[in-house]
Amino acid sequence: MADMRLLLLSNSRNYGKGYLEHAGEAIRDFLSAKVRDVLFVPYAVVRVPWDDATAMVAQRFRELGYELRSVHTAADPVAAVRGARAIAVSGGNTFHLLKTLYDTGLVDAIRAAARAGTPYMGWSAGANVAGPTIRTTNDMPIVEPPTLDALALVPFQINPHYTDATIPSHGGETRGERLLEFTAANPGKPVIGLREGSMLRLEGNRVTLLGDQPARLFLAKRDPWEVEAGGDIGFLMT
Repeated sequence: MADMRLLLLSNSRNYGKGYLEHAGEAIRDFLSAKVRDVLFVPYAVVRVPWDDATAMVAQRFRELGYELRSVHTAADPVAAVRGARAIAVSGGNTFHLLKTLYDTGLVDAIRAAARAGTPYMGWSAGANVAGPTIRTTNDMPIVEPPTLDALALVPFQINPHYTDATIPSHGGETRGERLLEFTAANPGKPVIGLREGSMLRLEGNRVTLLGDQPARLFLAKRDPWEVEAGGDIGFLMT
């Protein structure tokens, strides 16, 4: 796993910007000139046909200099993953994504490819499934995967779209309180809350926070603390 390369984005759209506009430079730097085509996994998308979702993402990747094709059009999805030069997994509903990955036999295939060095990038749900489980997703379980166990490319949990916001006149728990519940029930399993516009880049055991927002780190029996942009949080890999 020393050659593993990941780019995990909190979100696909920053407020006031276009699709993946905020991440263009990071994507180019991550994929580099060695990659010319990317295999797309649209399974998190629920209300838009996968052909349409693929067309939108392909347009953005074409602007960045890459050709993109979707695994949902492949006669043999597992073979497509094994032959991919890079893999990109979209956002949407995390439960729907994970269930379809299991249904198509792609959990083991994507895990093996990423651990062997195939660049893996995902945003929102696509970032969430890179962790050990999807138990820190914000999504509603609209379908039921056979298990909540995910790709386990990193040993820590991810909470994309993390926010400190509170809703006026609403007495329910904040996002931070929910994540503290998770760490209390699961000691030794840290969670990183990725705010909008932030992303993690992993090269081997080095994990760097990119973007202009700090991330929030949750660990049992500790107060949450901020990780500044540009910071190395590779200690989470151990």
